[in-house]
Amino acid sequence: MIDILFCGNSKIFDGILTCMLSILKRTDTKEPFNFYIFTMDISRVKPEYTCISDKMTAFLEKTAKEYNKENRVTKIDVTQIYEKEFGGCPNEQCYCSPYTLLRLLTDLVPNMPKKLLYLDIDLMFNRDVRLLWDTDVSNYEYAACRDHYGKIILFFRRKFINAGVILFNLEECKKTGLLEKSRNLIKTKWLLFADESAIILSTTKQKVLSQRFNDQKFLYKDTVIRHFSKRLFWLPYPHVDNIKQWRITKVHKIFGYENFDDVLYEYVYLKRKFELENA
Repeated sequence: MIDILFCGNSKIFDGILTCMLSILKRTDTKEPFNFYIFTMDISRVKPEYTCISDKMTAFLEKTAKEYNKENRVTKIDVTQIYEKEFGGCPNEQCYCSPYTLLRLLTDLVPNMPKKLLYLDIDLMFNRDVRLLWDTDVSNYEYAACRDHYGKIILFFRRKFINAGVILFNLEECKKTGLLEKSRNLIKTKWLLFADESAIILSTTKQKVLSQRFNDQKFLYKDTVIRHFSKRLFWLPYPHVDNIKQWRITKVHKIFGYENFDDVLYEYVYLKRKFELENA
């Protein structure tokens, strides 16, 4: 079983659907996938901060099973664990959303696998996920890539990673207390990059991967994962934009990518199908 974790609410539906499709279409394996979704209801913070719906989860699983009948999508409501650990903490209003903190709860959720690939939802796989999944992390807490911009900050040196793609060895994380230490930082200190900063500061043993496993700026022939994160553009004037993969017109116009068209065209069809079924 290849175990993958996403975190969020209903707003991540487009991201999970596109990312999941890219994994299923680019991977040649008979081994089934289990796509975990950690979600929660903290509408006390914002009205839209509610759990991803059962209808969305069921549709995602139905789609995954079209590729392998043994594939699963597992929704886990971690509201109670979140409230106990992070409710009212200094990082609850973090730069992204409180849902980014959910990956730090993985060791507190029963029956999670020993090896787990955490993915942000603004990712597209250009090549087989097994190129990453088969990475040996037996002697490490996790494997990840350097952050494209953060790697220039000398204070963190090699430890400065982008937390959008993390291959966790949860068994080792429990031994070193990585996630527990990260949670303690989140609960007691305001951190500029919240969970990402907490993971970096709590790391004991990390494996640094080639940038091709989390390319935040370019798409090369050997790129395994293209991360559609917020980035700096110089033309026609210096500015920052946040172009996600489901913004198909901009993906074509700004990036000129056609590599993902088979995935994105299926996404358009499936998204429309979901909307019609739930109108």
